[in-house]
Parts: sequence; C-alpha cells; structure tokens
Amino acid sequence: MSNKKGQVQCINDEILEKLSLKNRNKFLNYNLMSYLKPEHLNFLKKTQKFFERFEKNRNINHSEDFYDWIPELGKEGLVTRVHKFDNLGFNFEPYGMTAEFMRILATDFFDPQLAMGGGATVLAINPILFHHEDEEVRLKALKEMISGEKVGCICITEPERGSDAVHMLTKCEEQPDGSFLVNGEKIYQTSGPKAGWAVVYAVTEENNGNTMAQFLVDTSWEGWKAERINIPWTPRIFIGKETFTNLRIPKEYILGKPGEGRSHLFEGLNMERLGIVCLNVAEAWNAISHAAIYANMRKQFDQEILKYQGVGFPLSDLWAETMSLTLATLNIFGMIDDKMEQLGTLPKEFNLALMATASQLKCISAKLSERTAYECANLMGGAGVCDNTLMHDLLGVTRIQEIGGGTRQVQQYIMSLTLRQIFKLL
Repeated sequence: MSNKKGQVQCINDEILEKLSLKNRNKFLNYNLMSYLKPEHLNFLKKTQKFFERFEKNRNINHSEDFYDWIPELGKEGLVTRVHKFDNLGFNFEPYGMTAEFMRILATDFFDPQLAMGGGATVLAINPILFHHEDEEVRLKALKEMISGEKVGCICITEPERGSDAVHMLTKCEEQPDGSFLVNGEKIYQTSGPKAGWAVVYAVTEENNGNTMAQFLVDTSWEGWKAERINIPWTPRIFIGKETFTNLRIPKEYILGKPGEGRSHLFEGLNMERLGIVCLNVAEAWNAISHAAIYANMRKQFDQEILKYQGVGFPLSDLWAETMSLTLATLNIFGMIDDKMEQLGTLPKEFNLALMATASQLKCISAKLSERTAYECANLMGGAGVCDNTLMHDLLGVTRIQEIGGGTRQVQQYIMSLTLRQIFKLL
C-alpha cells in the first residue's frame, strides 16, 4: 500500500491500492522502456522488485528511520552504482552514471527521503576512490560505505560562507609529526549526524582556497561534534552542523595536502550536481505517477477528473517536460559512460564543458521537480497534500533541491560566465 499506515485515511481503498509502489513502478517503466538499453531497464526492474519486496516484508510505512535500512541496501549493491569497485572486492553490473540514474529512480519511488539522504554517502565515496593511494584506512572507509555498513558525508559548506566553497574559514595546521589539527565549523551536511566517515575540507589561510586541503575523518575521533539541524521539509533526513575542535588528522587520512584540496573539491562538483539531477528527475516522475493514477480514478461530476482540461492539460505539460529532461539526462550520462569505458577517465575538455551542462541541468531540473510536485499535489486536491501517500515527502524534498549542491544563483553565475567565455572565442 502507498498510504502511511496509522494515519487518518483520506483516500479510498481502491485508489490507494492503485497507487501502490508496484503500479507506480509500472507507470515509470512504460514511459522509459523504449529509451533504455536492456541492461539498464533490467537493472531498474530488478531494483524496483527489491524495494517492492522490502516494503511488503518489512511493512514499511515511510515514517521510520531509513538509515537503519542502508546495510540491507548495501548487501544488494544499492548504495551507489557509479563505479564497478572490482578492485575493492565488489563487481557491480551494470555501473556508471546511467546505472546510478536507474538506482536513484527506483529508490526515490520507494522513499524520496531515503534517496536524497543516501546521496551523501555517494559524495563521500567518490573523492576517497580518486585519492585512496592504496592506503589501508582509506580502502576500509570505502568498503564500509559501499557495503552500507557505515554512512558517509562531505563537509564543505560553512555557516558564514554558504555556497562560496572557496573562501573557507575552517583552518588546518600541520603538526611536527605530519598530522594536521582542524578547527572550525561546517553546516548543512546531509547525513552528518549519522555519518561514520566524513570528507572534510579546510585551509591553512582563511579565505584562501589555494591553501585548501582534503581529509578523511573517522567521526568517532575526539574533536568531532555533529548536531542535527531541524529542516521541517525533510523531517527524516539528518542534516548537520559540525564543529571541529583540535580534530587531529593522521597522515594516512590526508586525501589532499594544502594546495591540492581545491582541485580535489572541484573535480567532484560535476558528479555531485548530476547526482542531484537524477534526484530531481526521479521526484518529478514520482509525483506524475501519483497524479496520473489518481486523476484516472477520481471522479467528480460523474467522470474521471483527467478528462477535464483543467486537470488533464497541465498534467500532460508536466509529463512532457519531465520526459524531455529525462532524455537529455540519459543522453549526457550515455556520453559520460562511453568515455569512461573507452578512456577510464573524462577528457579535460569534456569535463570543462560538463561544468556548464551540469549547472544547466541542475538548475532547470530543480525548478521542474518543485513545480511538478506542487502542481501534481494541487491537481490531486486534498489527496495530494495529506499524509496518505508519498506526495507529502515529495513536496518537502523538492523545496530544498535548488539550494543543495550550490544554489540556483551559483548555477546561474556559472552559466553566465560560460556565455562570456564562449563570446570571447568568437
């Protein structure tokens, strides 16, 4: 059932049954099956089946602490699919950005807050994978996060700096033994209070990004403090404020020495923003699936409300926009996957071009997901805003997507700079 059991039922049994996870998954698959390679469609269906069984067997009502579910997701290889991880004892197939998109689609349809909250671990995994240098402790952190044994987070944003990731105030000081002491604050870290591992950025000189370093942190260490921030729109996601007080970083936990951290940070921003694009598209599809099913069943004045132009036409527009954005996303991800398969890395020129593309997709997908969730809820009337379905979660999650991963204004700034750069080439 799609309803949150234990709450006051506002939607009749017949419609609630039709709004089940299984039926919403079918709706998505009918839309995408013509555009996906067999390996990706099969992986999507397999992942959907896992969540359908999981919801049924665990009698999930989507008010639980979803962090308790992550070890089981890890056993299924559903924490991340960006890489194969064969050098770490895993052998994920399929893998790559398109496979990650499929994973996020299936996860979001099951639980939108789980899908968003789980993304923090992916963000922590990627930089360690790029800079582990076969250090045992770094490999251990990777394995624990990929397997779902521990949650990860990434600490960039600061209370007085917001989306300005370069001019940090959190400081690191090298010690005679080669370790570093970190002092400062970070804020708005998804899953920070739940994290077992964190990737932390700090500078040797305040406001000087050229002195930035990148560290792997075991959150059980003395000097790490994580407090939970109340974000009412996402009540089940633990978003944190972290305080570092003489947090000692041993040498083997240094992912990037001072001067290397800035380039390490920026090499992950494209993938972070494209991951948010996946979430945005998944949230839009989830909302549309709810509204489409509901509007085909709910009758007003003796006919299904989808037949009224005031319902059917705006829903069709949202459907078309979401499909168009999905195809654009699949196209970009296909390019990334092809280049990674052929070259093992992304060419510098392509990665530079991808910066603007990631900002474009992040910006428009965040706007679309918020508008789609709201309009679909509106088209469903009271059924769209009560807590009987996941529409309530979608309304909350989509409201903060323009902020995470760099605000809308940051994306617009990047795009406007790119327009200037292209003009200079004329």
